Amino acid sequence: MKHMGPFRLETCARPNILSLQPYRCARDDYKDDGTNILLDANENAYGPSLDVLGNLHSDCSNPNGAIDPKKLDIDLLGLHRYPDPHQTELKQQLCKLRNLHTHTTRDLSPEHLFVGVGSDEVIDALLRCFCTPSHDKILTCPPTYGMYAVSAQVNDVKIVKVPLDPAKEFQLQPKAINAALSSDPSIKLVYVTSPGNPTANLLEKSDIQQLLEHPTWNGVVVLDEAYIDFSPDGASLAEWVTEWPNLVVMQTLSKAFGLAGIRLGTAFTSPEIARLLNNLKAPYNISSPTSALAIAALQPDNIAVMRKNRARIMEQRQRLVHELPKISRIGRFLGGTDSNFLLVEVLDKPKNHGGKPSNESAMALYEGLAETRGVVVRFRGKEMNCEGCLRVTVGTSAEVDRLLAEIRSLLKDEKLIDPSTNGGECRTKKAGEMKEQEASDVVA
Repeated sequence: MKHMGPFRLETCARPNILSLQPYRCARDDYKDDGTNILLDANENAYGPSLDVLGNLHSDCSNPNGAIDPKKLDIDLLGLHRYPDPHQTELKQQLCKLRNLHTHTTRDLSPEHLFVGVGSDEVIDALLRCFCTPSHDKILTCPPTYGMYAVSAQVNDVKIVKVPLDPAKEFQLQPKAINAALSSDPSIKLVYVTSPGNPTANLLEKSDIQQLLEHPTWNGVVVLDEAYIDFSPDGASLAEWVTEWPNLVVMQTLSKAFGLAGIRLGTAFTSPEIARLLNNLKAPYNISSPTSALAIAALQPDNIAVMRKNRARIMEQRQRLVHELPKISRIGRFLGGTDSNFLLVEVLDKPKNHGGKPSNESAMALYEGLAETRGVVVRFRGKEMNCEGCLRVTVGTSAEVDRLLAEIRSLLKDEKLIDPSTNGGECRTKKAGEMKEQEASDVVA
């Protein structure tokens, strides 16, 4: 017999937590079963930037492509000890990577850094540091990364939204943002993303500066640079935190460095903000293996591997930019080409027949690729001003070959792109919209 007593979960738990929808990530819909081509989570298709002993593929990899841990400098016998709570050596390497003196003559130091379990911990830590639950707010600029909203709901923080400007390739609207900040002092954080996700474009430095120079707002601008290493050299504003006490620049080793599995995110900011974030974190939040792998990736030989892989990705990115528009039912690229993914429209009929962006057609192509061809991309048609859009991660040369071939094949199928059908089965508008929303809710 189940003992109940006075306990009632629905009145004991926080209301905002009870209302949370389950977190959905890229692998919830389509698994990594070894056969699927995964172009949906903006991972690095060429693998981790760890060229151990100078010959990653022939000397340092197992037959299945996994790096041999015996050839990495990881102290396995030291795993019974807690890791370094301050991660000073790791922070020194991160500063060395970003001290380029492109935007300032000042130097970053470990005192300017907080490191967390992926950028997600940084996003959450900033909310806990600056926002009082049920009182304060954050401002976001959709379409944008979904984790800002997830963390805000967890922390019972409301969101004010000022959209990116689709007429200006999804740039910020600094005057509108500053007006919102002037009218609502409860906004404590502004999250902006450069390059954007899903828009893949760098934000204008002058627009960000306008936010930092707001004459009355007492808050923090958080610049998410997760994809910055796919942009032109010198694009990162990380070193700018030495000039602006109200700026946080987030980065990660998950993307260009190909280390999504170690979960390492960083926040460059003023020493004062960094101190607050370090004071509130768990004492040993970065594991010893994560720290060792990150430090290894930041050594000159491995940075060279990252740059080589980045060049290969950029070559395939340009190939997609050139080849996708040749397909009759593929429309425009929205945003930019400053990342390892592209945002592209799917049309309801061929361009020369007046085709328009269509969520139904984009969803049908998304499902057709994943369920019948083993190629997984990301549906983004429900994002603001992204009607009919798919977000496509740039893959290897062979993966791009396969992607292009399967898109061409599927878009020849009239039933696939007919909004009223899906694989020959009738689909009501309501059911179709529900599927679209489910696909769009994936945070990636």
